[in-house]
Amino acid sequence: MIIRSVTRSALSGTVAFATGLLVLLPMAAPAAADAGTDPVVRAPGLPGAPVIAVAGASPPASPAPGAPPAPAAPVDSSLLHRPGTQIRPARGAPALPDDVSALSWLVADARTGEVLAAHNAHLELPPASTLKTLFAVTALPRLPRHARHTVSESELDDIGPGSSLVGVVPGQSYEVADLWRGVFLSSGNDAVRALAAMNGGWDATVAQMREKAKLLGALDTHVVSPDGYDAPGQVTSAYDLAVFARTGLASPDFVRYSSTVDAQFPGDGGGTFGIINTNRLLSGEDGVAPYPGLIGVKNGYTSDAGNTLVAAARQGGRTLLVTVMNPQAGGGYAVYEEARSLLDWGFAARHRVSPVGSLQPPTPPLPPLPPVSPGETAPAGAEKGPVARALRTAPAGSAAPAANVAQAEAASGGEDRESSPVLPAVLIGGACLAAAGLFLVRRSGRAGSTSGPAD
Repeated sequence: MIIRSVTRSALSGTVAFATGLLVLLPMAAPAAADAGTDPVVRAPGLPGAPVIAVAGASPPASPAPGAPPAPAAPVDSSLLHRPGTQIRPARGAPALPDDVSALSWLVADARTGEVLAAHNAHLELPPASTLKTLFAVTALPRLPRHARHTVSESELDDIGPGSSLVGVVPGQSYEVADLWRGVFLSSGNDAVRALAAMNGGWDATVAQMREKAKLLGALDTHVVSPDGYDAPGQVTSAYDLAVFARTGLASPDFVRYSSTVDAQFPGDGGGTFGIINTNRLLSGEDGVAPYPGLIGVKNGYTSDAGNTLVAAARQGGRTLLVTVMNPQAGGGYAVYEEARSLLDWGFAARHRVSPVGSLQPPTPPLPPLPPVSPGETAPAGAEKGPVARALRTAPAGSAAPAANVAQAEAASGGEDRESSPVLPAVLIGGACLAAAGLFLVRRSGRAGSTSGPAD
C-alpha cells in the first residue's frame, strides 16, 4: 500500500509538472496567410483588363515543368552599385537582348521586388517626366479624387518653356481626378502645378517628395522640380524609378490613371476635349505596337534626359517592371522597343535567374542606446545583445518592428535568445523518463504483491 501510494503520488506530480511546462511554452506563430489572398486591382482601359497583383509577400511560384531552377544563393546587395550589366543566370537562361543601348536600365518582379537584371542601376541621370511617378505616390494619398480646385494665374506662371501641357485654364475649376488624368495621359506640367498648389505649394511638395524618396530607400533621387522638368541637380536612377513605380502599383488610383489609354478633359466654357496617353507602348500610337498586358506606367522626354520610360506589364500571373533611361541609338521611339525587349526577356527568364538585388525599402535602424554620462554605470541589461537593447529603448506601449528584431537576432548570434525552447524540451524529456521509470516500479510492486502474503 505504501509503495502504491508513493508511486501514484510521484506519477501524478510528474504529469502535473510536465503539463505545467507545456502550458508555459510559447505558442507557435500562426501560419502566414495564403499568398493567393494578395489584394488585387484591375486596370481599366485595357482589353481584357488584366488583374494586377500589388506588391506583397508570397512564396515563389513553382517552376514550370522541365525548367531548371535558379541557383539558390543569397542576394549580394552590392551588385547593383557596380557599373555595367549585372545578371546571375542559371543553366538554360535566355540571353539578354543585345539591342538595348540605354545608359541605364533595370528589370524587376513587381510583386517580390527582386531585381532580375540591371545595367548601371544606380547611375544618376535626369529623369524627365518619369519623376511624376514620385510626385504621384507622394501627393495622391493627400488629395481626395473628387475635391475641386480653381486654378489661379500665379500657379501657372513658372512653367518651363517647351513643357508638355494638358490645357489647364486659369480661373476654371477642376476635379482632382481630371487633373491626375492630365498628369498621366498628357504629362501635363500645368496639371502638376495645380495639384501641387492643392498639396501645400510647390516648395512643400518638393520637400515631401524628397522625404518620400528617402523613406522608400531611393537615395539616388534629388527633386528640384516635381514635374521632372530639367533643373540643375535634379537626378534619379533606373533603380529609384522602379521603386516609385512598384510603390504606385499598390494604389488602385495610381494604376487606374497610369493604365488609362484615353479620356475626356474639361475645356474652357464647360465642354471637354479628348486626350490620349503619350506612352506609346500602352496606346499603340505613332506606329509603336502596344505591349500585351501593359499596365503603364510613365514615359518622359527632355533635352537633358533624353527619352525615359517606366513600364509595368502582367503576363501569366506575373507582373514585371522595366525602367529604361536615355537610349543612345534607334531614334525617339527606341525607348519603347528596348523596354519591349527587356520585358520579353524578363518573362522568358522566369526561374532561370537569381536576383541581383531588391527594390524593398531598407530596414529602419535600431533605436540608439540612451547616453551614459561619465562616471555613471550603464543601465541594466546594457551588456545584452541588440534585441534586448531595442526592446528596452522602445517607447512605452510600443514594440520593436519584427524586421528589426529578426535582423538583430541574426546579428547577435543568439545571445538574446533567453526564451530558447532547448531547456523546456530537456525538462519535459526528463519528466517523461521519470514517469516511465515510476510506471515500471509500480508494475514491479504489483507483481511482488501477488506472490506475497495478503495484507
